[in-house]
Amino acid sequence: QVQLVESGGGLVQAGGSLRLSCAASGRTGSSYTMGWFRQAPGKEREFVGSIIWSDGRTYYASSVKGRFTISRDNAKNTVYLQMNSVKPEDTAIYCCAARPYVGFSSTPRNYNYWGQGTQVTVSS
Repeated sequence: QVQLVESGGGLVQAGGSLRLSCAASGRTGSSYTMGWFRQAPGKEREFVGSIIWSDGRTYYASSVKGRFTISRDNAKNTVYLQMNSVKPEDTAIYCCAARPYVGFSSTPRNYNYWGQGTQVTVSS
């Protein structure tokens, strides 16, 4: 089992920055791929980006590419989502997810473990 706990959400003005954290515990390892997803009210869950734990390669949705950056800290078993130049349309609950495979996926059902999420609200 893998447990994921997100933190760092909050209220931020448009154009500002926020960093989310996802602390992983349990049976994690270098063979995992971590993903960030978000869900706004009345909308479907949307892929944000992912990172391969072993080598740090990343992949992003076009809506956030160039603004958001995913990184990981192996010593802390934590993945980060740095959000810059945020927009009101970035408002959503952000969740991290884990899949015990090496390889990117933007499909939620391909992830086995999920955190509870953290709310991000961007004011205009």
